[in-house]
Amino acid sequence: MDYQRLPSSGQHLNYGIPNPGYVPAAAPAMIAPPVDGSQGPSAPPVSLFDNMPGYEGTVAGGGGFLPPPMPAYPAPQPTPGPEQPQWNIPSITEDTARDAFSLYVSSKCCYSSAPVKDGVITNMEAFNTYRYRLETFTESRSTEWNHEPYQGQPVDAYSQQPPGPWDIPARAPTFFVEGEQKIKVPYTSSMKPCHGCVGMGRNPCKDCAGSGNKVCWVCNGSGHRHGDDRCHHCSGRGRENCTQCHGQGSKLCDMCRGKQQLLVYINLTVKWTNNTDDYVIEQSSGLHLANLSKVTGKELFRDSQYMVYPLMGFPDPMIVQAAQRLVGDHQCKFSQTSRILQQRQTIELIPVTKVTYAWKGKPYIYFVYGNEFKVHTNDYPATCCCSLM
Repeated sequence: MDYQRLPSSGQHLNYGIPNPGYVPAAAPAMIAPPVDGSQGPSAPPVSLFDNMPGYEGTVAGGGGFLPPPMPAYPAPQPTPGPEQPQWNIPSITEDTARDAFSLYVSSKCCYSSAPVKDGVITNMEAFNTYRYRLETFTESRSTEWNHEPYQGQPVDAYSQQPPGPWDIPARAPTFFVEGEQKIKVPYTSSMKPCHGCVGMGRNPCKDCAGSGNKVCWVCNGSGHRHGDDRCHHCSGRGRENCTQCHGQGSKLCDMCRGKQQLLVYINLTVKWTNNTDDYVIEQSSGLHLANLSKVTGKELFRDSQYMVYPLMGFPDPMIVQAAQRLVGDHQCKFSQTSRILQQRQTIELIPVTKVTYAWKGKPYIYFVYGNEFKVHTNDYPATCCCSLM
């Protein structure tokens, strides 16, 4: 494509640095039209991407998760875990309850310590509860077309058939630790002209509309100041070099970094996810279950296998039913779009103690729960209103 210099209507024909790749705006530089803020096409053309065998559904931006192939050998069958004896946690002492309450109150700037010091514990009731947790550690894979500036990288498209997305080896992290790895699919790399700059390596500067210069901000384009005094900022020319493109009228293409060519290839994203579901037995203490999600309990049971067997023999039937439901849900849900690598089920016994105390002749309640002895109360009787005037 041939470019010709347009004649300038001003007196300073040699002002600025010539731009060999782009023609200045057709209008005179003094009234150069604005350039659209976008640099090149917003989406790559379809012709940028080759039709790769085994990757026909891959698109720019990702084409969704790819289902794993059927295993070539039978999956190992889960085995029942050993039955566990019934455990119990002894109730906490009054001293432990009072110390936890004191620590909680001291963390509140608007709580008086008087109920802690003068209150009398009248009753302590244990509401220990079980929490069942199922973790399913999965690996999922997705592909998308990607590109980067071409700088001499190997071009191997069609030299042989690329391996399938689930045939490419990836280094999995430790079980139940999430992670992600991006891998360039072999034999999918090709070289294409950059669609962001039409293979020119540069784009018009949007700050000066591609002219390389702008109206002098000191004299506002007149070339003079205070009558006939010549403007010293622009030497009387009325215009100054554009600082964004250094007078060139164009800037390096952000997409190809001036290389004019792109290396286009398929990117494989391997993602390891730990999918977790909890079930906590409702207890009638009055403490919301959401509080229990922030604490730990005493672990009574742990079973980790490729595929766990639904819980059997546990003394609480509600936990057994929840385990059977969640195990079935996980194996059905995650085997459709990912590969299950490992499962783990645990049961914790979370201590919950409801403490009733009297202060100034009135009864009040607080809860102590979890191995951390967290405290929750809705009716602390001695608070003050803190406000900034």
